[in-house]
Amino acid sequence: MHPRTPIAAALDAGVVVAFVAIGRRTHDESEALVGVAQTAAPFMIALAVSWIAWRVWAQPTGVVTGVKIWLTTVALGMALRNLVFNNGTATSFMIVATVFLGTFLIGWRAVATVLGHRTSPA
Repeated sequence: MHPRTPIAAALDAGVVVAFVAIGRRTHDESEALVGVAQTAAPFMIALAVSWIAWRVWAQPTGVVTGVKIWLTTVALGMALRNLVFNNGTATSFMIVATVFLGTFLIGWRAVATVLGHRTSPA
């Protein structure tokens, strides 16, 4: 396991929770922990599945890893949200989820990669 795996897992989970919390607040829904957990559940499950499917612990901070996690989390999260959790997947929601999760699941990895190259000796 890579030494950055726990940090990567926490950042990815934080991205999903932030997405849900911001969305609930934007739509004037309760910010209660139970509501956030219920809304986040399909995406957290999808995130966990993507970590296992892509063996993220081997290279948790790679940008390509971020792309794989992003695509899997969005696709599976939407499927679970619609088919298992009986919540809607309106087109606007899918667009916002795709953009937000892509920006941040890939984004923090891109920043880490750039910073890692800057601190490496020449």
